[in-house]
Amino acid sequence: MDKKRKPFNVKIFYRRTCLIIYDIISIALASYLALLVRYEFSLNAIPEHFMRPVEQFMPVNILVTLLIFYIFRLYSSLWAFAGETELQNIIISCVLSTVANSIGLQFFKVASQAVPKSYYFLYLFLLVTCIFASRFSYRFFRGLKHKQQNKKNLISVMVIGAGEAANVIIKEIVGSNFSTMVIKCIIDDDKGKWGRYIQGIKVVGGREKIVECADIYGVDEIIVAMPSASRTDIRDILEICKDTNCKLRSLPGMYQLVNGEVNVSKLRDVEVEDLLGREPISVDLDSILGYVQGKVVLVTGGGGSIGSELCRQIASHRPKQLVIVDIYENAVYDIQQELKVKYPELDMVVLIASVRNTNRMNYIFSKYKPHIVYHAAAHKHVPLMEDSPTEAIKNNVFGTFKTAQAAAMSGVQRFVMISTDKAVNPTNIMGASKRICEMIIQTFDKHYDTEFVAVRFGNVLGSNGSVLPLFRKQIEAGGPVTVTHPDIIRYFMTISEAVSLVLQAGAYAKGGEIFVLDMGEPVRILDLAENLIKLSGYRVGEDIKIEFTGLRPGEKLYEELLMDEEGMRDTANKMIHIGKPIELDEHEFFAQLKKLKDECQIENSDIRPLIRQIVPTYHNPDEEQTEETAGDR
Repeated sequence: MDKKRKPFNVKIFYRRTCLIIYDIISIALASYLALLVRYEFSLNAIPEHFMRPVEQFMPVNILVTLLIFYIFRLYSSLWAFAGETELQNIIISCVLSTVANSIGLQFFKVASQAVPKSYYFLYLFLLVTCIFASRFSYRFFRGLKHKQQNKKNLISVMVIGAGEAANVIIKEIVGSNFSTMVIKCIIDDDKGKWGRYIQGIKVVGGREKIVECADIYGVDEIIVAMPSASRTDIRDILEICKDTNCKLRSLPGMYQLVNGEVNVSKLRDVEVEDLLGREPISVDLDSILGYVQGKVVLVTGGGGSIGSELCRQIASHRPKQLVIVDIYENAVYDIQQELKVKYPELDMVVLIASVRNTNRMNYIFSKYKPHIVYHAAAHKHVPLMEDSPTEAIKNNVFGTFKTAQAAAMSGVQRFVMISTDKAVNPTNIMGASKRICEMIIQTFDKHYDTEFVAVRFGNVLGSNGSVLPLFRKQIEAGGPVTVTHPDIIRYFMTISEAVSLVLQAGAYAKGGEIFVLDMGEPVRILDLAENLIKLSGYRVGEDIKIEFTGLRPGEKLYEELLMDEEGMRDTANKMIHIGKPIELDEHEFFAQLKKLKDECQIENSDIRPLIRQIVPTYHNPDEEQTEETAGDR
């Protein structure tokens, strides 16, 4: 079968022909001009016995040089993207042409009169100059054309930080022919750098100049290039930047600078997380997860926000086997495909199962016999659980009960349950159900060899059902952004922080503990909404409005992390504390659980009074208000 011939490209043929003609002229010009320069541009001063050999060898020199240029791809390179390799090829080709020229002229010299040695150096210099100009001028003029075309679309940029990271970013932007950004000024708090220049861009002052210079220079975008700065400094600077209505971008972290990965592609949009101003939890995952290596680890709710991140962290520490259990096949499929690509050697089992199914959970535990269990499966959406209270109890309370019982009966070493700050003095069904789960865990720990613990933390930024994704969708739709109450506050942490705490709990576990994270200062949801609007480049109240919708069923203005009666003691990590187990009457507790189960099975929606008996700290303001109103009647 005949091979298909490549179609003839007229444009490429035309370009190569022009380059060859130009190179012929350049070779001849370099040959004559080298002699002319040698004799101070006096044509009459050039001796005949020097001129004649050059002229006689000229045709051979041209053919040999063109052949060398062809071998070194000077006619097939994409000169629009020419770089160091192409420059090296030009220099080597011209050197070889000079060597060939010097050898050839020896055969055409008159008597003993050889061409002056300076001729060869001048010939090399002139030839390199001509060839370089022809190749790299194409890139230069193409870049000018590109910048001219994009002149109307140029983005005025301010860079905050005058260190090494900023230098790399500025150099890439300034040196690029294809960038649509133009650096207008640099901000740095180091007074010793004020008035100086980086890549021709002036350092105009400290952070107090941000708003003023953004207005003076018409800045559209601010790049924060301070990967080594503390979270507090970053937060303070971003607070100032918010008032400029500029788009904010930053480098993710210091490791990009250390690894030499600093470039424009590494820039990311500034997120609300950057404004929390809290240093991330410091944990030594390598030592903590040492107990994971070589173990069979099971994660329930492995497709959720916390569960999937647990799977990622665990997979990176070479477990013997990772068993992922979830009822929602789409979410667990995503994490399965991700881990297959990232960890091809991982022994991973993905199972679709409900923690409410006793036989299914018993079968899974008896077959795979996990050493460690992370129980993240739960219904967590507060308003939805208020409308379906029996489902919250079935899934959260009895799903935990059945999973914990299966773990205990199969000899699991450690069982770590994910809890919430809403379990403290709960005002909603979801929080109360998680408090009952904590009570189950602490009770089981007393009767089985398995080390049962719970980990309690606040809201997770960016997780399924959290407020940030909702705010982003509302902003994309043009608003309004809905906030339930102007004074509502919440504790926040990132997904990675939450997972770090859960993993650390697994290492610290002795049995019966409730681990609590020191989450710093709470955040006002209204501030969160305003910050996200500003970070998106809009003006609050003008471009995007904020509307208050009132507290949702079961929602309270503030969350607590620890009940007063629990007390608290420290761990080796100053950011993590342990709540003291609360004493309870186990016989009464299990009797109440049985009654609660019976009521849920007959779908009794009025189970709140029974829940209040089990969790005395549970109170629902909406119910209390309804009861008071009825009493007044």
